[in-house]
Amino acid sequence: MNTENKSARRGFRRAAAAVLATTLLAGAAATPAGADTTTLPQAARPELSESLQAFIDLGFTGMQLRVHDERGAWVGSAGRRELGKTAKPPTNGRFRVGSVTKTITATLVLQLVAEGKVGLDSPAADYLPGFGLDRRITVRMLLQHTSGVVNHTGQYYPDGTYVPGIAWSGKEWVDNRFRTHRPEDLVRLSLSKPAPFEPGTAWDYSNTNYVLARFLVEKVTGRSYVEETQRRILRPLGMRGTTMPGTSAEIPGPHAHAYYRYEDAGQSKTVDVTRQNPSWVAAGGDMISTSQDLHAFVAALQGGRLLPAPLLAEMREPDPTVGYGLGVFVQDGTTPSPFPAPSCGVTVLTHNGSVQGYGTLMYSTPDGSRTLTGSINYVDDAAQSMAGPFHTGLQHLVDVVFCDGKTA
Repeated sequence: MNTENKSARRGFRRAAAAVLATTLLAGAAATPAGADTTTLPQAARPELSESLQAFIDLGFTGMQLRVHDERGAWVGSAGRRELGKTAKPPTNGRFRVGSVTKTITATLVLQLVAEGKVGLDSPAADYLPGFGLDRRITVRMLLQHTSGVVNHTGQYYPDGTYVPGIAWSGKEWVDNRFRTHRPEDLVRLSLSKPAPFEPGTAWDYSNTNYVLARFLVEKVTGRSYVEETQRRILRPLGMRGTTMPGTSAEIPGPHAHAYYRYEDAGQSKTVDVTRQNPSWVAAGGDMISTSQDLHAFVAALQGGRLLPAPLLAEMREPDPTVGYGLGVFVQDGTTPSPFPAPSCGVTVLTHNGSVQGYGTLMYSTPDGSRTLTGSINYVDDAAQSMAGPFHTGLQHLVDVVFCDGKTA
């Protein structure tokens, strides 16, 4: 295996780990876009209830799930909302969505491209002159993770060297989980380190790309990232359960709890990390949402209601290394992906995500007519011991939803 292929495969493995490991209240329309008019009872879809329970049997604490297809809307939950208690997770509770945030951020940037305010293949430095970015880095490269910008949460280099970034796991993160990180500091930390590759020559998942995308939105519009997200996406789609918490540690509204296990002086400890300051992953993983809001978003996006067709096609053009388009994974059976693809060969668009103790699912068919959204709460750890069970449970679930119940 040559060096380039080794690097690509390392990037693929790290993507799977990073994505698994790694919008405000709107008052617009009376009925949110994509909202349920009728919802099937949980017992009406036993195959979905069984898939929910399978995650619990694999060791996850709780799960809430929403499926929309030709049979209508279905919601369900299983397991526990909190350790030591019996109440199930709410079926439309709030949760930290992790890297699903990136798809929303990418959509904002592409809307600016559609309006002629941003050039997709223009140097990002034209819009962000204060950071001294390499002028070979384009806006497209930021959205597709091909920029070569170092990941502020830690970076692997092609020779296998790992350079740590800010703490986001282990005892150090637990002890500092309420610390505020300024987004400009995250960028400057990344740019102080040597790039792992030349811009546009490789693929590597970097949260810092989306911190830069946030600054680009603000620079071009003259409004905050939060204001633009509300104005362009949340209010029009009626996403009332979605918030961008900034530095707040709270989750507003009903929610399940997340946990983290770590070693301290040779002792294993498990703590509730539901409350945390998410500024360490600003614009790339800090949003809080609901399964209904994520359905409304992904159905509108893939149904062509947020972007013109040519830009939606650009968004879905996958990098051959890992099947990543512009803020979304493309699973078409021809490119690799860190997430399980339907075994029946159906094309789906996805961007799952997680932060400590929460895992988020967001899948859609290309026309937005069939969607899967939901959240898992669990006991997380630095070893990512739940990565294998997650893959197993998710493979079964996507087959049930997108292969008409036929599982591999």
